[in-house]
Order: sequence, then structure tokens, then C-alpha cells
Amino acid sequence: MKSLTVPAKTERIDEINEFVGAELEQYDCPMNVQMQIELAIEEIFVNIASYAYHPVEGEAEVRCEVLQNPLRVVIQFLDGGKPYDPLAKEDADTSVEALEEREGGLGILLVKKTMDEVQYAYEDGKNILTIQKNL
Repeated sequence: MKSLTVPAKTERIDEINEFVGAELEQYDCPMNVQMQIELAIEEIFVNIASYAYHPVEGEAEVRCEVLQNPLRVVIQFLDGGKPYDPLAKEDADTSVEALEEREGGLGILLVKKTMDEVQYAYEDGKNILTIQKNL
């Protein structure tokens, strides 16, 4: 599994997408799947950058591996910030009324709907969010 560690700052999203994109390029990943993965990366990393360490700063590690049978990509996001399981919350209400009074939660819902698998663990003082997408 390849790994990239960056400061948990939103301006590093492009670097993470390039890192994952380089792995996907080797497997002729369809453009629509690649766009879903990039959007999921953005949603997850913005949450880490915005909330994991606030008000101090920290680092995030992104791990990426393409597996066979079936062909799929596994991406892990690790941070040493406050323990937080985004999957523990009830899915955001997407009714028109709720969207008008939106309080968040749509990003993780989008990740859950577009990825084939999403898991969270807290181990050795680290949040570990794992997403998996079939290619």
C-alpha cells in the first residue's frame, strides 16, 4: 500500500488527488469512477482539515492500494485528531425542507452513496476512514 503524508490543510487536496490518480491511471479507471473518487477524497479530507485538529494543526496520511479480483481501489485516511466516527451519525435528511435548513452531513452521505464500502476505526490514537470503490 502506497502512502502520502501531508499537513491537514485543504490546499493539499490536489496533491492527494494526484497521488491516488497516479495509481488509478495504471488500471484504466473510467473517468466517471475517477470523478466519484476525487469527490469522496475532497469531502473526507476537507472534514479532516477543518475539524480533526482544530484549532491546532496536524498531519493526515493517505494510503492507496489497487487490489485484484475484483479490481478495486482501497483508500485510507489516517489522522491523529479528535476521535470522530462520521459513520455513527444518522444519514442526513435530504428532504427539501431539511436542505433549506442544512446542518451538514451531506458530504459523508455522498461518500457512502458513491463508494462501494466505507469503514471507520479508531486505532492506536488515530482515526482511520477507509473507502473502497470497484473499478
